[in-house]
Amino acid sequence: MSNITWLGAHDPFPNPISCQDPDPSVPGLIAVSERIYPGQLARAYQLGIFPWYSDNQPVLWWSPNPRMVLKTANFKCHDSLKKTIRQFLQDSKKEIVVDGDFASVVRSCATASRKDQDGTWITHEIMDAYTQLHEQSHAHSIAVLEDGCLIGGLYCVAFGSMVFGESMFSRQTDASKIALAALCAWCHQHQVEMIDCQQETAHLSSLGAAPIARDEFLTHLQIALKQSNMEICWKFNKEILRHWL
Repeated sequence: MSNITWLGAHDPFPNPISCQDPDPSVPGLIAVSERIYPGQLARAYQLGIFPWYSDNQPVLWWSPNPRMVLKTANFKCHDSLKKTIRQFLQDSKKEIVVDGDFASVVRSCATASRKDQDGTWITHEIMDAYTQLHEQSHAHSIAVLEDGCLIGGLYCVAFGSMVFGESMFSRQTDASKIALAALCAWCHQHQVEMIDCQQETAHLSSLGAAPIARDEFLTHLQIALKQSNMEICWKFNKEILRHWL
């Protein structure tokens, strides 16, 4: 990784628009840092860069090509999910809460077992950094509750009219899909055209996500950052799910 930039606390990120894949042997890796420094995460997202690394590794900063995105109008609400949504809406014990307990949702994502990844990339450092973004109103959680207990959810990052999906988890069948359906409905209603999904998985593909070229993603990001949707109130409940029925 001799060509990869090591970042200090005040160093700017290489811009992936002009500095694509500085080391071709590690495509998508833009920079490395010893830790996540204050303010660094916010700067990264506004350049289309995100951290993804494991414990005992330096912080690895990525801007992959292609980029997996979910265009909110293309969310696939299959008949089976529509049935689940109807049952969810009729069940008075079940609810959706936005930004009610951000830390609990992130911890649940970190400890969830999953086929396509082991979850270890959500380190304590990651949790602290995204909690700071949450305190600045740039990170949000969508919790799916039953009898007040967390059964699923997701967290995401938002700048301008760009939303970046981070991680989701389920403790009951389709609970994470309920959270994602709610987020997509809210985004669609507020003219948020796409949710960044970062990396391709079969699960996301089944829900309508698809890869696009990095240049296309970065162009969209620059436009979305200039839009004023960051002032939109991130408050909604399970009634948002009626969008898909």
